[in-house]
Order: sequence, then C-alpha cells, then structure tokens
Amino acid sequence: MERVAEEVVGAFPADTGIYAVTFRIDSVDQDPRFPYVAIGYTTEADAAGAAGEASDAWEARWSYAFFPETGLEGVRILGRDPDGADSHRREAESRGLWYEDDDEPDDRHEQLVEWFYEVCVAAARHLHDSGTIVAALGRPVPVILYDMFDPDAMFQLTSHANPAELITEFMTADRG
Repeated sequence: MERVAEEVVGAFPADTGIYAVTFRIDSVDQDPRFPYVAIGYTTEADAAGAAGEASDAWEARWSYAFFPETGLEGVRILGRDPDGADSHRREAESRGLWYEDDDEPDDRHEQLVEWFYEVCVAAARHLHDSGTIVAALGRPVPVILYDMFDPDAMFQLTSHANPAELITEFMTADRG
C-alpha cells in the first residue's frame, strides 16, 4: 500500500493548489473482508467553490461532503484490484482474521476494520516520512482519512496519520 500510495501522490498535478491528500476508506458492500482506499486530493479552488453551499469555512474546506470528485472518489483505488484483494486476504488469513460467509465472524469484523485503519494510517505517515508529499506538491500538506460509514473515526485517523502542525486547523475548528 505504501509503494502504490507513493506512486499515486507522486503523479498528482503540480502547482494546482492542493491543500490536502484524501484517503476515503471503504469496503465492498460494507464487508470488512474486502476493504479499499481511494486516494485523492482537494484544492483551494475546490474549497472556494464549496464555500457558498457549506455552513461555514471549516465545512467547505474539510468536510468530505464538499470534497470534489478527486477527493471523494480519488484518482486511484487501492485494494479492489485482484492483486490488492489477494494480498489483503493472505495477510488477514495469516493474522487469523479471515472468515467465510458461513462462519460466525465474532469480533473479527471489528478487528479487520481496525487493522485496515492501521494500514491506511501507516501509508499516510509513510507519505510524510518518505518526503513524497513535499516532493510532489512542493510543501507538506495533511492526509485526511475518512470512512463515510464511520464519520467520527475521521478525526482520530487523521490525527494519527499526520504531524500535529499540519492538522491544527482541521482538528481545532468549530465542527458544530
């Protein structure tokens, strides 16, 4: 995931006002055995365009409800491809987290979700630590991680994935 995330961010268009990389965490049919992440971005122009519809500046800039297609759908999806899905399954099996449709998942359902969150956070941190974001965009920007089916997870995931100074506005603004 880290290698492909580097490729995706490295191919973002330069000098377009990108202020955040986005990771939309999702799964096929809301089944945690089949997770994926859509990696994308949002720009200053996107936030300015959303300002008239949003309830406030924070929402226009940071709420995924106002992200453009490049931030919501991403520019590339990782995990839905056969190689990514097979790799995920092998790793889940090796961790004892995989279950079949006719099995009782017990707490493996939640463990799979948490494990994929950890993978996504690690990939986002790697983008910072490797210098990929700065190399691609010319400056550090935050990676916003969000799961549309668990909106509250966004703040904790984003907090773990970024240096604190990059997410001050995101974490401290009045979110209603």
